[in-house]
Amino acid sequence: MKKRVGGVPVIVALTTLFAAPSLAAEDPAVLKDLTAVIALQGLACGQVVGAVRQGEQDYVATCQDGNRYRVFVNAQGRVVVEKR
Repeated sequence: MKKRVGGVPVIVALTTLFAAPSLAAEDPAVLKDLTAVIALQGLACGQVVGAVRQGEQDYVATCQDGNRYRVFVNAQGRVVVEKR
């Protein structure tokens, strides 16, 4: 016997799959880490209030002062911060 999967469970699974990266970016620990990385680079920020995950180890951070930075790990394994 074949069982068909209803539409609702599939929609819930897909929503969870695609929403998970964006939810992780709003994790307070991630925001705190991004704030520290930007500060260690000597760039103006204050505090990171939001972040969007673009890929693995790749974020666009929004600071409370309005500055935006891309924070990512390059091919050599170094953390790079670029002003947006």
